Parts: sequence; structure tokens; C-alpha cells
Amino acid sequence: MHAYQPPLEDFNFILHHFLEIEKEDIKGYNDLLPEFTRTIFEEAGKLASEVISPSNKDGDEQGCRLENGVVRTPNSFKLAFEKLREGGWLSLDIEEEFGGQNLPLILSTVTNEMFTSANMSLTMYSGLSRGAYSAILLHGSEDQKQLYLPKLATCEWTGTMNLTEPHCGTDLGLIRTKATPMGDNSYQLSGQKIFISSGDHDLSKNIIHLVLAKTPDAPNGVKGISLFVVPKFLVNDDGSLGERNKLSVGKLEKKMGIKGNATCVMNYDGAKGYLVGEENKGLKAMFTMMNEARLGVGMQGLAQAEIAYQAALAYAKDRRQGKAINGKVDPDHNADPIIVHPDVRRNLMEQKSFIEGARGFIAWAAVLLDKAKREGDKSAEGIASLLIPVIKGYVTDKGFEYTINAQQVFGGHGYIEEWGMSQYARDCRIAMIYEGTNGIQALDLVGRKLSMDGGKYMREYLNLVQVFIKEEHSEDLKKDFITPLKKSIEHLQAALLFFMQNGLKNPLSAVSGATDFLHLVGLVSLGFIWAKKAQSAKERLKDISANKNFLESKILTGSYFMHRQLPETKLRLDRILTGEKQVMSLAADQF
Repeated sequence: MHAYQPPLEDFNFILHHFLEIEKEDIKGYNDLLPEFTRTIFEEAGKLASEVISPSNKDGDEQGCRLENGVVRTPNSFKLAFEKLREGGWLSLDIEEEFGGQNLPLILSTVTNEMFTSANMSLTMYSGLSRGAYSAILLHGSEDQKQLYLPKLATCEWTGTMNLTEPHCGTDLGLIRTKATPMGDNSYQLSGQKIFISSGDHDLSKNIIHLVLAKTPDAPNGVKGISLFVVPKFLVNDDGSLGERNKLSVGKLEKKMGIKGNATCVMNYDGAKGYLVGEENKGLKAMFTMMNEARLGVGMQGLAQAEIAYQAALAYAKDRRQGKAINGKVDPDHNADPIIVHPDVRRNLMEQKSFIEGARGFIAWAAVLLDKAKREGDKSAEGIASLLIPVIKGYVTDKGFEYTINAQQVFGGHGYIEEWGMSQYARDCRIAMIYEGTNGIQALDLVGRKLSMDGGKYMREYLNLVQVFIKEEHSEDLKKDFITPLKKSIEHLQAALLFFMQNGLKNPLSAVSGATDFLHLVGLVSLGFIWAKKAQSAKERLKDISANKNFLESKILTGSYFMHRQLPETKLRLDRILTGEKQVMSLAADQF
């Protein structure tokens, strides 16, 4: 299995040349100088490569096991998780009031990518805890904040989110878990939840479950959902742990991937829980977790593509098969490294151009979220909300595709377990499914996000790209970047016009093209990112101390994306314009 190597130079370029974060008018950003971020990323990268990455294979081979009602994680996970906790890596952007360092989200976004590339299963334990923290922070009572947040902040206690039940997933209005008031501000929860990531384990002293349930007189549907905090061990007023709550692990799911993370069936048998926020307002509180989780899942798709690409690139440079088309490259060997072959190059270039573009896309979204949280910028919040389903859906779709492409570089060796490529593929696959399948992300984008505030944020997004196109006068950039980007924006505008003209009178015509539209926005976004990155790289080349080879590779990689991948926007538009006719043409019994 390939040893993960953090792409530190790319992180530095994205933050300090593409995004120029220290120039952003956001609280805390003026401290984010290259020397400061470099130190953080070097230490995080060292931890990822030397401690976390070696535990990844254990997670896949050993998996988790259920013993006497307690889930045991793979042997090497405890040390790696403890190192994450001890170093404060799990609380970088947590409020100081609750034991965090209050650093911007952009920093934890980068460090979490490294940790996730190194071991996705392990980092899920802390990622879900952050979602629970955020939900309680924004919707919990003051007592709940003081009781739970300091422990969740450091992952001394970890958290989960409990939505899905055996008979319902996306349609949460169908949930049956009941919460009966006990007259002492507590509730008794009874029901079963499935697919609960990190539902039980031995990495923390307590697990704080956030559970969706319905009170006895709740309205039907989603309007009757409430959110409850249900700890594995009840917590005394002084913060110490009391008796075990009446909840249990029904079974561990046997899964295709992420085997080192415990995916549990959770049974609540009269467990004591406490209302978070208002009764019947639980879905709004849970969506606080969902939005952060979806951003994190998009990053998971990127992170697995990255580690798979690293392995494929190393293999392509080492493996010798055949001779270069234009004549043998290495006269000292009977065969050349396979990286000389055009189709292997194409494969690697598609991976590289996607990964580096997606990394910039996610980093930009993190800056928008920082601006929204730290400055109360509603425009930044709106654009970020618009793009979150795109990041979750498009980046995980393509992340899986390019993880498979990396496996393909190995030929038959990619299919056997020895090289580890199958694990990356199996682990990456879940990102397209959980936290709302990618089809749901597409419906969310077309059905909800486009119309937010009368379409204000889509207009602002388009304006950002169009202003950039209008103001960029460099002839060097025009042919390779500006002209392709301009065409892709025209395709996006044509799709929007089709939705406006047809969507209200025939919603099927819009939702039938939802996935294509999500990919169209994703492609345009990466085109925009690459054009701005190329602009930054060209400007940086004027500095004689800059790494010329690195910067030129950025421009060439971006040019590949603009000419070989961005034209897919035309295909996506053509599909959208067909409406629902072909999609809905068969009767159910004709399939």
C-alpha cells in the first residue's frame, strides 16, 4: 500500500497565491501568513504520513468487531486517534470558549484532507463529532452547551447523527422513533436507527447520539420531527459519567468499504434523551450537521482520489511495459516506464487536473463559510449553500471515477489486495451514497438552492465568473482559459433559461436534468477555479525565486482541464434540454 505524502506545495499555492487568504477581510485571516500555515501543514502532514497512514490497512483487514455489546476498533486506531486528540488537531476551528483554538475553517479543511487521505475510516469518528458539536452549539440550551461541548470539542467524547430507519432514508417524515416526555425535562426514546457511522467504538469515553424522533402529539411528516441528545452513558450535573443508557448496538453492518469505521444498527429501548432546541423543529437543527457533513463528504471524495493518484503515479513511473511510441526512452532497459504511453498520461492527467481543481474549489467554499460565520456575510453564506450540494455530489462522483482510473493504471495488480488500490475504491464508494445520495444533492440544488431568495445567489455566482472573464485581458490566458470558460458559462445560462421557461409548468422537465445540471455547475466551478489558478501561477512566475517547474505544471494541468474536460458542459446541456421525455418514457412494467 502506498505511503501517503501530503501535497504541501499545492496547499501553499492555493491558500497564498490563488486565494491570497492573508489579504481577506475576515477575522483571523491576517494571521494566516505563509510561515504560520506552513508549520501547521508540515506537522499535520507528518502525522498523516507517519502515524495515521500506517493504520489504514489495519482498518480494512481487521475491521471492527462487536464483543459483549461493545464495538472494538482495529488495533492501530487507538494510538492514531489519541495522537490526533493530543495534538489538538480535532479542535482547530472550535471556539476557544469550549476548548478549541478558534482558527479559521480553511485550516481544518486542509488538515482534514490530509488525515482523510491517510485513513478515511479513522477520521470519520472525529468528523461526525464535529457535526454534533455544531448542532448543539447553534440549537442547544446553555446547560447543554456547557455539559457537552468541551468534551465533544476535544473528542474526549464523540458524537453521531441518527436519522435513517429500516423503512425510511431520505423521506424522514416517515420515521417511527418515539420520544415520550417524562415530566422532568427528559424524554424516553424508543426505536431503531440504521447505518449509524461511529455508532459505537472504544476510542472515546462517551458517545453523544443526536437522534431524530417524534413526540406523541407531533404533526405528521417532517413538521413533527424533534432532535434529542441521547448519551451512551448518562452525564451527571458535574460532568462525570453515570450509568449506561438504555441503548445498544443491534449489529455491525458488513460493508463494501470503510471497514475500520463502525456502522451500527442502534436500538433505543426507553433511552433517556433531552430535547435540543424547540419541539418539532428538529429537522432544521439536524441540517446544521448535514451541511457541514456534506462539505466533509465532498472532501472525502477528493481525499481518496488524491491517495489513489499518488499510488498510480508512483507505479506508472516505476512499472516497465512496452516502448514509447516515438522510440525507446530508456536505452538501458528492455522496456520503458508506462508513464511514457499516451493513454496512461491521459488517465493521470484527468486525475491530476480534477484533484487540483477540486482542492481549490473546496478551499474556496471554506473561505466563503469563514466569511459567513466570522463576518456575518449573507452573500458568502448563500453562495456556499448553493455550492455545497455540488461539492458533495460532483466531487464525490468524480472522486470515485478517478479513484477507479488510478486503479486502472495498475492493470491486474490494481485488482488484487496487495497494492491497496481496491481499498481506496471501496472506501471512496460510500461518499456518493451517505449524507444524502448524489441524486438527492441534485434535487436539492435544482429544487431548493437555485430559488433561494429569488435566485439571488445563483445570479451572484454567475456574476463572479462573468466579472472575472470580463476583467482578464491577458492574451496568454485567453485561448487556453478564458474562451473555454466563457463557453461553459453560456451552457450554464442556457440550462437555467430552460428551467425558468419549463420548470414551473412542468417540474419533471427540470428534475429529469438535475444530475446533469449538478455536474454542469461542478464543471463550470472547476473551470473558474483553474482559470484563476492559472492567472495566479502566471503572476507568480514573475518572481525569480518561485518554483518555475511547479507553476508551469499548474498552467499546463489547468489547460488540460479546460480543453479536455470542461467541454463536457455541452453534453450536460444537451441532456438537460431533452427534458423528461426520454427519462419518463417507459412504464414501470416495461423496465
